[in-house]
Amino acid sequence: MTTHVTETINLVNDSIDKEFTISEDSGMTPELLDKFIQRHKNNIGHYQKLKNMYETVYPISFKPKKEDSFKPDNRLSVNFAKYIVDTFNGYFIGNPIKSTHENKKVNDYLDFLDSYNNQDDNNAELSKICSIYGHGFELIFNDENGRIGLTYLNPMQAFLVFDESIRRKVLYCVRYYKNSDVKIEGTFSDNRNITHFMYTDDGLKFISEEEHYFNDVPVVEYVENAERKGIFESVESLINAFNKSISEKANDVDYYADAYMKILGEKLDEDVIKNLRDYRIINVSGENSEKVVVDFLAKPNSDTTQENLLDRLERLIFQISMVANISDENFAQSTGVSLKYKLQAMDNLARTKERKFTAGLNRRYKIIANYPGSPLSDDDWVKIRYKFTRNVPSNLLEETEIARNLSGIVSEETQVNVLSIVDNAKDEIENKRKDIEGSDGFMRVVDEEPKPV
Repeated sequence: MTTHVTETINLVNDSIDKEFTISEDSGMTPELLDKFIQRHKNNIGHYQKLKNMYETVYPISFKPKKEDSFKPDNRLSVNFAKYIVDTFNGYFIGNPIKSTHENKKVNDYLDFLDSYNNQDDNNAELSKICSIYGHGFELIFNDENGRIGLTYLNPMQAFLVFDESIRRKVLYCVRYYKNSDVKIEGTFSDNRNITHFMYTDDGLKFISEEEHYFNDVPVVEYVENAERKGIFESVESLINAFNKSISEKANDVDYYADAYMKILGEKLDEDVIKNLRDYRIINVSGENSEKVVVDFLAKPNSDTTQENLLDRLERLIFQISMVANISDENFAQSTGVSLKYKLQAMDNLARTKERKFTAGLNRRYKIIANYPGSPLSDDDWVKIRYKFTRNVPSNLLEETEIARNLSGIVSEETQVNVLSIVDNAKDEIENKRKDIEGSDGFMRVVDEEPKPV
């Protein structure tokens, strides 16, 4: 009973701080900020481990070397973490998010904002950061041209401080780093100002502050899921087990390549005996020289057992992570309904992330609407619509048939949105209208059949 309790306590102690909270009435002080930073530093090890896995740095690389230097000691790492992250995000956001608004002025501004900030790339990086670390941040700022700028931050670079209410209102965003003198400095933002701070010999000191004019904390948190867990965290132990197994298999292959010769019944020269390990010879002498045996030792074959284990681990990794193994030979042969079934689990995962990502996008444009001179009014952000298009092979013939059958049942915009080749349904409808209108603005009626002359 005591052991179980101890293990539970250790598990809790090993968990990271996922939220930093403070009373809304409490102001930020150097002492309080220092405590938050020290708590956040405790999370860096966890985030670094996830980053290492994505970059093919696994625990097997750091295991102690074998005592016997002559034995094979392969350290193979199969980077399932990167495959899972990149495959899922290619599926989720490989096609850029389309933001539209019924007001043309607002719609044009959204297009400009996306182009000005390379937002397609920023969104993709934000999505990848969320998949690796479980959450990430978007910083909104006033750039050197006096325009709104957007960039992304990972959770090793920044953290948010929330109030204690059920609404989890953001009170502060803290960003810190080491300068050229290897001293920690950074900024924290509230709903009005950006305050610069630095660690000195006398502790943490506030240096200066400036107004940011967003009337809100200009940082947006994006999350992978409610638990803020990376997409491959659930299969971390399975990936490590796979790397261990495939490394041992590689060792066995080396063992077979370094087969030992046995010589029975004859005593070898003393100089040879001293180097038996290098020569890979086992010598057993006897009195009957007529029964001398010279051949190679046969090692037990465990290849089938190893392959079964590796296959089982691989299946479990993709099953538990809910990400499809699109490199599988059978996957390429799937089409139509069969393909949808194989992508069902990953689609469920994408739908959850889409809802979380939409919440982040709403907050982005809500903050931008607060900025003086922004073309967005206070509530324009509510009417912005986001289109997430899954990056899967499309059957244009099938989509066209579906769109045609929807005529008279749904709106023309919904009908056009079925087609994956159309980026913006409103623009496409407008272009179609212009094609059938003359230069004078009157509708041209074209007879289906030409009249006889």
